[in-house]
Amino acid sequence: MQEKTDFAIIPDQDSIRTLDREIRFFPSACSSPKALSSEQVATWNTDGYIGPVDFFDTEEIEEIRCYFDALLKETLAEGRDSYSISSAHLKHARVWDILTHPRIVACVSDLLGEDVIGWGSHFFCKLPGDGKSVDWHQDCSYWPLTPTKAITVWLAIDDADEENGCMEVYNGSHTHGLIDFESSDEESGNVLNQSISEPEQYGHRSLTPLRAGQASFHSDLLIHGSSPNQSERRRCGLTLRYCPADVVAHLGWNRKGVVVAGQANPMNWPGATRPSVD
Repeated sequence: MQEKTDFAIIPDQDSIRTLDREIRFFPSACSSPKALSSEQVATWNTDGYIGPVDFFDTEEIEEIRCYFDALLKETLAEGRDSYSISSAHLKHARVWDILTHPRIVACVSDLLGEDVIGWGSHFFCKLPGDGKSVDWHQDCSYWPLTPTKAITVWLAIDDADEENGCMEVYNGSHTHGLIDFESSDEESGNVLNQSISEPEQYGHRSLTPLRAGQASFHSDLLIHGSSPNQSERRRCGLTLRYCPADVVAHLGWNRKGVVVAGQANPMNWPGATRPSVD
């Protein structure tokens, strides 16, 4: 029997609310980082965000972009939208290889420790003039993980700037625990279904422009979002999700996990296998 690999982009919120989770920020204790600088680690602890970080040169990111172009064309032809390519590392070997890329994993390990799980991969692709926003939210409110130690690496496939709706963050908001939010529906134009009101009381707002091939890192407790893409340029980013191996994943989400550094208890993270197709 083929293992099920489809997971909801927006999971059942009622199920997540019933879980007993430890929700607080866990600062990095790394005193001798190998890939990041000591200053970047310090900024991570105070802001919950670091970036930009260079990963892929022009030729490398062009190859990745061409791959995504073909994947997006196939997805749209199937009647799905540009935001629906989720848990992609479970279906596409090329995305698996990016999730497990040594340069990215080395930086993540500086923040999370020696034993690291890569468990998520989702293309957030805003087509030119699509008009959709990503309202202010915290990732941890969507994820059945405990404790809240997860990190997102936001890899720019295209150049991302204010004009085409790059991500914005509230630096320092990751220290406030789980923040109340309101539900929103599809008619509101929100890609997700949550919205935090008055986020300015929790931190300092910053734009996070990235060139294609660069990435940023943010905590699962950081308030972030993005405005609609009103430009004539596409804005695509690949979100790569990681957590330490001591994190417990409920609702079957441990089946998405890949040990990308060190080791893990197979009872908690059995280890997904690399797909056979690109």
